[in-house]
Amino acid sequence: MSDFDYDLIIIGAGVGGHGAALHAVKSGLKTAIIEAGDMGGTCVNRGCIPSKALLAASGRVREFADSSHLQDMGIQLGGIQFDRSAIADHATNLVNKIQGDLTNSLKRLKVDIIRGWGEIAGTQKVKVSSDGGDKTYTAKEIMLCPGSVPFVPRGIEIDGKTVFTSDNAVKLESLPDWIAIIGSGYIGLEFSDVYTALGCEVTMIEALDTLMPGFDPDIAKIAKKVLLDQRDIETYKGVFATKITPGTPVQIELTDAKTKEVVEVLEVDACLVATGRIPATKKLGLETLAIEIDKRGFIPVNDKMQVLRDGKPVPHLWAVGDATGKMMLAHAASGQGVIAVENICGEDKEIDYRCIPAAAFTHPEISYVGLTEAQAKEEGEKEGFKVATVKSFYKGNSKALAEGETEGIAKIIYRQDTGELLGVHIIGIHASDLIQEAANAIAKRESVQNLSFNIHTHPTLSEVLDEAYKRAQVVGV
Repeated sequence: MSDFDYDLIIIGAGVGGHGAALHAVKSGLKTAIIEAGDMGGTCVNRGCIPSKALLAASGRVREFADSSHLQDMGIQLGGIQFDRSAIADHATNLVNKIQGDLTNSLKRLKVDIIRGWGEIAGTQKVKVSSDGGDKTYTAKEIMLCPGSVPFVPRGIEIDGKTVFTSDNAVKLESLPDWIAIIGSGYIGLEFSDVYTALGCEVTMIEALDTLMPGFDPDIAKIAKKVLLDQRDIETYKGVFATKITPGTPVQIELTDAKTKEVVEVLEVDACLVATGRIPATKKLGLETLAIEIDKRGFIPVNDKMQVLRDGKPVPHLWAVGDATGKMMLAHAASGQGVIAVENICGEDKEIDYRCIPAAAFTHPEISYVGLTEAQAKEEGEKEGFKVATVKSFYKGNSKALAEGETEGIAKIIYRQDTGELLGVHIIGIHASDLIQEAANAIAKRESVQNLSFNIHTHPTLSEVLDEAYKRAQVVGV
C-alpha cells in the first residue's frame, strides 16, 4: 500500500487540470482534483466556450444581415430579428452542458473531486479549506493549475454592469448603444465582432502605437480593414484609459501615452476592459516551499513543467496553464498537463511551444502558429540562416470564391536554406481550422519542399496553404 493518499493531486479543475487528470488516470495514477470555484475554470465558464457561442450566434446575424452578399448568391431575406436574451441563454446552456460533461468524465474515470480551496501545506502535502473545515492530503506528486483572472489597470473602476471585464461580457446582459473596448488584442477583437453584429457602436482604445500589436503586421493590416474600418468602430491608439468611472454615462479619461497629458474624456454607455489576464497565483502556499513567483506573478517552470526554485526543479511539484505565463491558451494548458504527467511517469518529455496554434474567432478568423517574421529573422541572425516569406490569397481559391468570402491571406515563414517551416499566419474564413495542418507540419519540423508535394482536396480552403508551399523557393545548403 502507498504511504500517500494519492499518486497525484491537481489543484484547479480548468482545462489544464482536466487534461492532466484524464492522462494521469490513463497512466495508472490514483488522482484527485481540487476546485473551489466552477468546474472547467475560465475556458468553460467565462472564456472560450461562452464567447464562441456568442460569436456563432452574432456571426449568423451578421451573415444574414449582409443583403448584398446574399443577393450575389441569389438569396433574398425579408429582414433579420434576434433576441439578446436568447443568444445569452445559448451561451449559458452550452457552458452548463460542457461543465457537466467535464465533471462527469472525471467521475466516470474515478478521479476524486474535492471541493474547496487547495494550497501547498509542505512537501507532498495539500491543505483543502472548505465550509466543512480544513483537511490535509498527501500525494506523491502535486500539480498546480490555478489559471488566471482579467487584468484591470489602475484608475479603472469595475462595477460589473456599465464597466466590466470579459467575465461579465460573456453573459451578454445588455447591448449598449455605444460601448468602449479597452485593448485591441484577441479578446477585444472578438467582442467588437459580437457587439457590432448586434447593432452596437464601438470605440476601441489601444495604449500602443499599433492596433492589434500581437498579430503579424501583414495580417493586422487586413484585419484592420475588414474587422474595424468596415464596421461601426472608432479607434484610438497611443492613448491610455487612465481613469474610467462607471455610471450613466461611463466616463473615460484618455491620456497620451507619450506626453502623459489628458487628451479627451469620452462618455459612453458601457466599457469592456480587455487588457489581458494575470495569473491567479495568490494563496497557493508557494512560500511554504520557498518558491518565488516572478515580477508578473507567474510560477517559474521548465519545459517538463517542473516548478523551479532558484532555477532548479522542486521535487514532486508541477505547474501548468495560464499561471506559468508560457502560452495563455486553454489547449496549451491541456498539452502542458499531459507533458507533466508523462514526466511524472518517468518519461523524458518537453513541451514544444512552437507548434501550438492560436486563433481569434472573429469573422473572418485569424490564426497563427510558430514564429513571427521578426522572431524568425532574429533566430536567423543568431544561427546564421536567412528567412523567406510567401503569401497566398483567398481571392485565388475556388472554395472561397464559391462562398463569396475572398478577403484573406496565408503567410508562411521559412528557412531559405533548408526550407524548414517556421511560422504560419492566416486571416480568412475557417482560419482556425486551417492552422492545424501548419501546426502539425511545424511539430515535425517539415520543409516547404516536402509540404508542397502533399495533395489537398479540391476545391477546399486548404489549398490556400498548398499554394503557399508551392510558391516557396528554397536555396539548398
